[in-house]
Amino acid sequence: MQLTTKGRYAVTAMLDLASNDSTRPVTLDMISQRQNISLSYLEQLFAKLRKASLVKSIRGPGGGYLLNVDPVDVTLTEIIEAVDENIDLRRCHGSKNCLRGKQCLSHHLWCEVSDQIRGFLSSRNLQQVMDDYYTNQDIKVKLTV
Repeated sequence: MQLTTKGRYAVTAMLDLASNDSTRPVTLDMISQRQNISLSYLEQLFAKLRKASLVKSIRGPGGGYLLNVDPVDVTLTEIIEAVDENIDLRRCHGSKNCLRGKQCLSHHLWCEVSDQIRGFLSSRNLQQVMDDYYTNQDIKVKLTV
């Protein structure tokens, strides 16, 4: 697995959306400017996030996107998978496709590592990541005062 920008940007955009006033829609242009992510890339990601029912769109003046889930109820794995990102380090894409129909020597290693990554990302939700961020920001401010 190589967690590409697709997965990283989807998580970042969802965090941006979650950290803003949940009653007012946020435009993709605002997220684009704050997170330095291309607007066209965000449009592609949000189409997939909307299809997965993680966000909802509000049309018209003052429109944009809102979370369609509580930040505590959505894991990082759900976001990453919603944008068609794969959390699997194996290149074989199956149990016996590694090397001419046989498992490669490192097959089980990469299975275990993939399981650990998936387990970690599945154990973390948006709210926890935001809480960690703001806690760390408070610590940095207190250290510099």
